[in-house]
Amino acid sequence: MTTLNQQQDPAEAAKRKAAEWAASQIEDGMAVGLGSGTTSALVIEEVGRRVASGLRITAIATSEQSHHQAISLGIPMTDFAHQPHLDLTIDGADEVEEGTLHLIKGHGGALLREKIVAMASSRLLIAVDPRKLVKILGSIFTLPVEVVPFGWETTDARLRDLGFAPELRVTDDGKPYVTDGHHYILHCNLPQSGLTPEQAASALKQTVGVVEHGLFLGMASRVVIGSVDGIQILEAKR
Repeated sequence: MTTLNQQQDPAEAAKRKAAEWAASQIEDGMAVGLGSGTTSALVIEEVGRRVASGLRITAIATSEQSHHQAISLGIPMTDFAHQPHLDLTIDGADEVEEGTLHLIKGHGGALLREKIVAMASSRLLIAVDPRKLVKILGSIFTLPVEVVPFGWETTDARLRDLGFAPELRVTDDGKPYVTDGHHYILHCNLPQSGLTPEQAASALKQTVGVVEHGLFLGMASRVVIGSVDGIQILEAKR
């Protein structure tokens, strides 16, 4: 008899299916970006197994947590001083908009590094479970915006004037959450702003105090969606 503890959580099984397929796309000799978050952790785990079996790659991680996990698994790590271009980055997402494959990312707190790594890559492969698919961006998750700590209150006010209704991300003890880049995060309400993702991206980039935002528009080349039964592949329409 299978007990409750022995049964795998369906969401976890879906993530693992997506992660395993995504990791299988890495070829010998590639320079690879390794993402952040729960699904990316499973990707890194699988990449570590492949490296232990002889896969030869170099990698750059999008967060300190992912970097340390990769090192612990024996994955050779590098940096942009030595490897300015990446062949493939595998990452997760908070939301994937069906049709466009536009993304919201950053609830793991690594959106700035994730975007830097993605922009340095020939291809961005996103691995998710079905819960991350949405018809309209911002339907489920807020939009993380990374801001400079100095004067963040004034940045908050500017974003509020734009209609984003920002809220400062805090830790369990009520202190501001600090990213790997030593910034704060303001969580914004995209639908409430009344702006399209493209308009929002433009407005945010022009706002003084904003370092980067979690809108990844037109960046994903492919999305793999895992399920208990298998995977589904969505291709970007360019």
